[in-house]
Amino acid sequence: MFRSLRHRDYRLYWSGMFVSNAGTWMQRVAQDWLVLVTLGGGATAVGITTGLQFLPFLLAAPFGGVLADRLPKWQLLIATNGFLGLVALVLGVLVVSGQAEIWHVYVLAFLLGVGTAFDNPARQAFVSELVGQEDITNAVALNSASFNGARLLGPAVAGVLIAVLGPGPVFLLNGLSFAAPIIALLLIKPSDVPSDATSDDRDGPLARMAAGVRYLRGRRDLVMVMVVMFGVGTFGMNFQMTNALMAADVYHRGPSAYGLLGTIMAIGTLSGALLAARRKAPRLRVVLTGAVSFGVLEAASGLMPSYELFAAALVPIGVLTMTVLTSANAYIQTTVPAAMRGRVLSLYLMLLMGGTPVGAPIIGWVAGELGARWSLLGGGALTVAFTVAAYLALNTRPEPGVRALLVHAHLRPLHTAARTRSDAPKVAA
Repeated sequence: MFRSLRHRDYRLYWSGMFVSNAGTWMQRVAQDWLVLVTLGGGATAVGITTGLQFLPFLLAAPFGGVLADRLPKWQLLIATNGFLGLVALVLGVLVVSGQAEIWHVYVLAFLLGVGTAFDNPARQAFVSELVGQEDITNAVALNSASFNGARLLGPAVAGVLIAVLGPGPVFLLNGLSFAAPIIALLLIKPSDVPSDATSDDRDGPLARMAAGVRYLRGRRDLVMVMVVMFGVGTFGMNFQMTNALMAADVYHRGPSAYGLLGTIMAIGTLSGALLAARRKAPRLRVVLTGAVSFGVLEAASGLMPSYELFAAALVPIGVLTMTVLTSANAYIQTTVPAAMRGRVLSLYLMLLMGGTPVGAPIIGWVAGELGARWSLLGGGALTVAFTVAAYLALNTRPEPGVRALLVHAHLRPLHTAARTRSDAPKVAA
């Protein structure tokens, strides 16, 4: 399960990212509290802040992929982590000094999204440079385990700090937490992995981006993964909103019960990431069956009659979420050439996370018109619909590296056929 940690460089990188991930989860809690309570912006302001933070994935993620394929990834990651830390420190100083206003949070949330959009493709692709090809799937899963393990720790620490000191120090601590991955990256000895060998040095970023899109269009299996993950990310993974709606509107519980739902789901996602770490190779069928199972179970959770049953359903939903995410990510990393990996991953992240500003308002409107339960029923149904449609439309060619089974018919005399019918070898397709 933890075999990737035997690689020294990956161990350093994983440890640094765990510290940073904990700080990121602390900032998410503090940012919502700052906008909703401290600055009195209300639910609308929280929604705008979230939308601004995810919007850059639609605008900047492809350029982040171009840079990840063109520049040494460890240098790019040092720059992005430094930028993200600076943004958090600026917000912390504004809050501690009493000068923070809603528009400050909007601008800094957008800048945080820009930094993350440039950071994520390089961070995802960098894993394959730190471990061998046989450990990529395990390393991707352990990255998810780090993120979700920090999800158990970060919000709890943030809640205590906000109650005692207010949200300002939380942003300052998050800013300082980015020193951990920067130090780890400085200690890593990067390997000489080929960069963008498909483009001429004179090609601009748009030409390199277009080359990535052309490569993706030529891989129907990858297009299928992208469509499936767009459905999952846009309509299925709106848990921050759907959990709040179910807790408040359906089960009439308070903020503590809502926060507990996040912790329970984190148990599922962490378990799913650790289970994924045991798999040796990613399978396209795991992405497809996992997405369908996720959609069905999410829709079923919308029918749960009690808060306790709904909370219990979040554990397997979290397991399936990580199963689909880690399988899709690992499938891309193990089937895409190193020179193209950053751009393909950036397109994947653009569709997975950039769909949130599109899907969240739709699911929210459905909840407002039909009731909170329909936010899960509709989200789960749309996830299944996208998965089935992607399979029916694009499953016309075998996966890369899998030879198609060809059947040749030959005419032969009847007596020969009769003689060989009984002792003909059985062939399993």
